[in-house]
Amino acid sequence: MDTTAQNSAPPPGPSAAEVAAKRYLPWVVATALFMEQLDSTIVNTAIPSMAESLQVTPLSLKAVVTSYVLSLAVAIPVSGWMADRFGTRRVFMSAITIFTIASILCGLSVNSPMLVASRLLQGFGAAMMMPVGRLAIVRTFPKSELLAAMNFVIIPALIGPLLGPTVGGLIVHWMTWREIFFVNVPVGIAALYLANKHMPDYRSEDARPLDFIGLVLFGTGVALLSWLLEVFGEHRLDVTSMSVLLFIACSLLAAYVWHAREAAYPLLRIALFKVRTFRVSVMGGFITRIGVGGLPFLLPLLYQLGLGLPAWQSGLLMMPSAAAAMFMKFISARVLARFGYRQVLTVNTVLIGITISLFSFVQQGTPIYVIVMISLCLGFFNSLQFSSMNTIAYADVEGNDSSMASTIASSMQQLSVSFGLAAGSLITGWYLGDVPQSNRIALTSALHYAFLTLAVMTILSSITFWSLRKSDGESISKGRVKET
Repeated sequence: MDTTAQNSAPPPGPSAAEVAAKRYLPWVVATALFMEQLDSTIVNTAIPSMAESLQVTPLSLKAVVTSYVLSLAVAIPVSGWMADRFGTRRVFMSAITIFTIASILCGLSVNSPMLVASRLLQGFGAAMMMPVGRLAIVRTFPKSELLAAMNFVIIPALIGPLLGPTVGGLIVHWMTWREIFFVNVPVGIAALYLANKHMPDYRSEDARPLDFIGLVLFGTGVALLSWLLEVFGEHRLDVTSMSVLLFIACSLLAAYVWHAREAAYPLLRIALFKVRTFRVSVMGGFITRIGVGGLPFLLPLLYQLGLGLPAWQSGLLMMPSAAAAMFMKFISARVLARFGYRQVLTVNTVLIGITISLFSFVQQGTPIYVIVMISLCLGFFNSLQFSSMNTIAYADVEGNDSSMASTIASSMQQLSVSFGLAAGSLITGWYLGDVPQSNRIALTSALHYAFLTLAVMTILSSITFWSLRKSDGESISKGRVKET
């Protein structure tokens, strides 16, 4: 009788610690993401003021943006190893501390090189913060709850882009650009408090050794390639030197791929790309983000230098996109459950490209409500795209591979953003030619052509999602266990 009663008893429910982790962890990660997103959007709005203060051209200051994103792409691969070895709580809190201190150094910068160096340090902190937070979410929530958890994390984080342009514009209008970095200090302190109290301390019992050779090959190759993209449009090097350095960068990355196939504990495990949904999410997302990645840098230039709007008005025009993105997070789960990942990603990518092309019609005299409508559409479609790409990556990944999957996805995501920023500036500079950037009509025309080029790139990237199957991602969108 006792045996029967024991066999028929329901399985034990989640522990109090598991319940608390599910309740508070999204808030912990969201606070850190809020600080990161607030910083990036404030900086974009302040680029013209920074250029004037530091006596450099606005397009040359893309290094302030790209150096941050590049630092993310190079340092993120180490974050997964650090989390496995030292624990998610310690690494996450260290990341917040570094990010906050680097923000103070950015505000104290006296020239462009010092600002770029401080942004590199800031990017290193963010490199540990974002993937470790995402890893904690993936390990805490089952796949059937992952989409809802990710969306919950993103909604508070989107307040950063919502407030960033406006706050940045007001700060630049009434004070100086230096104060925009000090906004991170109180947010960083709050994030540290929450992380210390509620961040789970996940770590691997058998921590893999650091792939130092892989780190050197991958990091050097990525850094050199991104630097070449930055200097190409400014004609700092002759064609022969550029070609040699490009060959070296590609050779380093190819050497890493060969090394990763042979290494017992590679920095980024290439074998994960054999998982179709992961491969499509990462590679398709990489191409799509290159087209989208230049917009946060180019739109403030269009509004402030092309249309002649002050920084605070430019910031206000960035708000509708973030507001629409927040609204989409509430309905994206239902959209994916209704239409599936394949249809959503294929169609939505085309819609993003069409929306980007509409910015090529924005000029002096364009009604504000038209710009607002385009921004709303962009935020709406971008939000659905990123929710879809960020979650399907884990649809068929085993639990013991979640750390590596999060590291690879985060690395490729930030690398694509870095390439997108460089590509947006490079394309604009190419269309502008030798005409001074102070020529408003020429600059506006160059930006229009750049938007059209980025739109075509984005539309073509929809082809990468055709290889998805109709049932792919249902373990996340519908909570179904995939049959093997």
